[in-house]
Amino acid sequence: MGKIIAVTNQKGGVGKTTTAVNLSAALGILEKKTLLIDLDPQGNSTSAFGIEKDKLTLQIYNSLISYEPIENVIRDTDIEFLKIAPSNINLTGAEIELVKDFSREKKLKEVLESVKNRYDYIIIDCPPSLNLLTVNALTACTDIIIPIQCEYYALEGVSQLINTIRIIQQSLNPNLQLLGVLLTMYDSRLNLSQQVAKEVQRYFKEKVFETIIVRNVKLSEAPGFGKPIFHYDIKSTGAKNYLKLAMELLER
Repeated sequence: MGKIIAVTNQKGGVGKTTTAVNLSAALGILEKKTLLIDLDPQGNSTSAFGIEKDKLTLQIYNSLISYEPIENVIRDTDIEFLKIAPSNINLTGAEIELVKDFSREKKLKEVLESVKNRYDYIIIDCPPSLNLLTVNALTACTDIIIPIQCEYYALEGVSQLINTIRIIQQSLNPNLQLLGVLLTMYDSRLNLSQQVAKEVQRYFKEKVFETIIVRNVKLSEAPGFGKPIFHYDIKSTGAKNYLKLAMELLER
């Protein structure tokens, strides 16, 4: 079995989906068999690959709630080694429907059981909250990546996330590990970015990735064209950053 990595931070706007999409794409380009799970009802990871989320007939919701085999949900992408389990707004109802389920925290883990040995990496894009979907991701995964933006209030809410991770480790997933903390939206021209980077490195120490995702307009533009950064502008700083991150991940 390969690594199952949840990209999570309950704070929105930290580059979580950008990281899930482009890290998955980079791993696929490096010919690692990769599956991206879009567990966010906003479906931004889905649309980032040009999939019309409003026209989906099958998505991850169907696997979680209707026992649809995930093999029927998984779709190809334009990257040979990368596949995606898409989602849309219907996934919002999953949390309510899962409440009555006896093993509600383990539904995603059960869903992935039949495919986890087929991939080197399974990347889960979590919703920007500590809800039941996020708990499912943390229960199913082997590792966590926490993106933190280099802006004001960067560490706000992170202690709550760390506490949730500890609870999951104690009760549902004792093998869960923090793989790394990723600094995003870094601008070397700003003292604030440098100060936040130092604060995060002091707090998380060796868990901080050496790779830093620099603020890059191409990363913001790519989803609007339904493409990961490598198909939108492979020469951009954003593409170089995420390829470097993928290579660093392979070394860990």
